[in-house]
Amino acid sequence: MSVPEEPQVPVVATTGVVGVVGLDLRGETPAPKKQVYSWALWDWATQPFNTVILTFIFTALYLTTDAFLPPALQALDKTDPVKEAAIAELTSGLGLGSTIAALAILLIAPVLGQRADAAGKQKLWLGIGTGALILCMFGLWFVEPVPSLFWLGVALISAGAVFGEIAAVNSNAMLIGIANQKNIGRISGLGWGFGYLGGIVALVIVVVLDTADWFGMSTDNGLPFRLIAVGCAVWAIVFSIPIFLNVPEPSLGRPERQVGFFQSYVLLTKDVIGLYRNTETRPTFWFLLASAVFRDGLGGVFAFGAVIAAAVFGFEFMELVIFGIAANLIAGVSTIIAGRFDDRFGPKRIILWSLACMIVAGLAVFFLVEAGTVAFWIGGLILCAFVGPAQAASRSFLARVTPAGREGEIFGLYATTGRAASWMASGAWTLLIVATQSTAFGILGIVLVLVAGFLLLLPVKERRAV
Repeated sequence: MSVPEEPQVPVVATTGVVGVVGLDLRGETPAPKKQVYSWALWDWATQPFNTVILTFIFTALYLTTDAFLPPALQALDKTDPVKEAAIAELTSGLGLGSTIAALAILLIAPVLGQRADAAGKQKLWLGIGTGALILCMFGLWFVEPVPSLFWLGVALISAGAVFGEIAAVNSNAMLIGIANQKNIGRISGLGWGFGYLGGIVALVIVVVLDTADWFGMSTDNGLPFRLIAVGCAVWAIVFSIPIFLNVPEPSLGRPERQVGFFQSYVLLTKDVIGLYRNTETRPTFWFLLASAVFRDGLGGVFAFGAVIAAAVFGFEFMELVIFGIAANLIAGVSTIIAGRFDDRFGPKRIILWSLACMIVAGLAVFFLVEAGTVAFWIGGLILCAFVGPAQAASRSFLARVTPAGREGEIFGLYATTGRAASWMASGAWTLLIVATQSTAFGILGIVLVLVAGFLLLLPVKERRAV
């Protein structure tokens, strides 16, 4: 009579066996495609906030332009040093808002992640975060082009980033319920790829509306940009519905971890200390630290990329939109393809390769500013080709080692450690721009954060299934 094989469990190189991870509970049984695609559609639903509002259209072509300067400064030539300094003040103000948002996420993400995990209510908190993000996008309708409303726009966009992160924690946790060790890379890449492709469709719609001259609609008072924000909110409502209908909770909850709001901070501290002290989980601790840094650099690329294109390289509306479409197409395709390499070669190699290519491309853009738009087109598209693979591989790296029943906790720590360092890119961006009075130096700040993340990830040991 044959003896059943022992279930395979992940191990750490030279560190011994760790507990069964959530991905192992599904075994090799694939989730229904309906669940997989419903989960991936959430990225499609919320990506226009990042692509259209945060990166290519609303902030770059509206919020950080002379539309929000006093009339006397608007009348100056765009090459006038006084006007350039005023625009730099707007871009640094956007960076300040991003920094404050990062600190807010640092304070609340761990608590909400733990509470969702303990109660088994990731879908509830996914709904709360997504709903609040949608409200922030609707709120941008009231940001008319007057200097006094600039900070309202910054506040709504920064708040949207906070709520989007809260929702993403729970979306990441739900990934574990539909993936296994053999396909986690592909499914994670599919989600990020869907997001970028959704961004393309949203940008194409903007191009069609602009080409049609907004069908005769008045363009005064920033009306097109404000309508774009409302459209992104409606988009998010429509395409986020499937995940709530079709994707199951990743766990039934952990009642023993249900504590008070402030006690959650004590529990968080114990969790982090426990990760470091336990030799079996120490690599997870170092990965959380390294990923916190390089993910902030990745976020900086998209948060400030279009601002660089407009303020440094002089991209006009249509050129910037076309660049956004090309960037998202390349990012979406490369991310889906990289997911397969993730499953074959492991996520760490994908992340390191992606960061190295991005560092080289970022330095090229910085030092070739005088070469004009060609430098940004080439360097910018190379950067975009590797952002998605690094993001998807980072998520799959952590999902591969998340213990069963601790999905929200670990991804809460993932968001928390990410926010602990999320001041770095926006802070370096703001500091270098203020110090030099030149938006171009913000590029160097983002590159420095990517370098730091690359160096921190190098010694981290990668866990793999035996």
